[in-house]
Amino acid sequence: MEGRKFLVLGIVIAVIAYVAVTALYTPPVEAQQVQTLKIFHAGSLAVPLEAAEKQFEALHPNMDVQRESKGSIAAIRQVTDVGKRADVVASADYTLIPSMMYPEYADWVLRFATNDLVLAYNPEKSSYADEITPENWYEILRKDGVVFAFSNPNLDPCGYRAVMVCQLAELHYEDEKIFNDLILNNTAITISKEEDGTYLITTPEDLKPNTEKVCIRPKSVELVALVEEGGLDYAFEYRSVAVQHNLAFVDLPEQIDLSKVEFADFYKKVKLETVDRKIKTGKPIVYGITVPKNAPNQELGLEFVKFVIGDAGQKIFADMGQSPIVPPEGSDNLPEELKSLVYVESAKPKPTPTPSPKPTSVPTPKTPGFVAVFVVAGILAIGYLVKRGCDLFFRCHKKS
Repeated sequence: MEGRKFLVLGIVIAVIAYVAVTALYTPPVEAQQVQTLKIFHAGSLAVPLEAAEKQFEALHPNMDVQRESKGSIAAIRQVTDVGKRADVVASADYTLIPSMMYPEYADWVLRFATNDLVLAYNPEKSSYADEITPENWYEILRKDGVVFAFSNPNLDPCGYRAVMVCQLAELHYEDEKIFNDLILNNTAITISKEEDGTYLITTPEDLKPNTEKVCIRPKSVELVALVEEGGLDYAFEYRSVAVQHNLAFVDLPEQIDLSKVEFADFYKKVKLETVDRKIKTGKPIVYGITVPKNAPNQELGLEFVKFVIGDAGQKIFADMGQSPIVPPEGSDNLPEELKSLVYVESAKPKPTPTPSPKPTSVPTPKTPGFVAVFVVAGILAIGYLVKRGCDLFFRCHKKS
């Protein structure tokens, strides 16, 4: 009888020891390693990428997506000039990735969404809101007391596109004073006609806006609140931004809103030189995304890109007024895991060496510490107690 008591006691102690050891050894969820995914992106992508971030984190519980929203040029410069490292870079002008990041910081780009320019306003607070139309918008902007806005052309594609639209409007409406009245007379921006018939707009570092007529901010989304509050009357914005913020807007003609491939030849009649001497040519608005070469988490960056261009990401963009490109289009040295998901541009590929396999993002095993030693000791203790109980049981059994 006494042996049985020892056996039961031994088993109870063993179970308690096992539970205690298991509890100590199994780390709580919050203590597990959280991986950070860093993204620099265009301001006009803030709302859809916020939604993408939430869904992506739900699929990857130990992932912390950290985004920084800036004008596209400023966003890319965080990597190329400031020296910050990012896992994903997304631009409102896909051509900025090759022109600013190749070959040192990137060697491929995906074109994944489109957009077009509109003139956003507040129906209750904007002057002449009940009169403005796609045919007379530039006449409304000319009126005394009307303040309009665009983002900085040196920092944000929406800004240089807005300035281009004013010159395209001059050509489209056959009104030779639109650019002069709206841009030339109210800023330090200049324009010249080239020998080939195109127009070259030049934007200095100090834009010197006449603040009684023109408001300029680093990125276009910063103008949204000013329109909502009545701080200005009209702002050149992307359609998606206007839709996402429930702003009323003038739907500009397709010939000037930079939305259609059919009008690409007309769009390219206007070029713009930014303060860094880079030339931007008028063209349909197409967004680009890439994973930098020096990304801390290459694999995770690619996973996020795949999510953005996949069904869930495409639905997010479509729901938010920004048409996804289906399938997305890829250029240059595309990673193998993306090639089956995109239309690969038919341009001749650049010869590149086969990359060596990269280590997965599994935490490196560490030298056994206190917890591991405690686990081993616990297991040995369990074995000893069970053995001791069994010995006592059989010893008592023999006596009986």
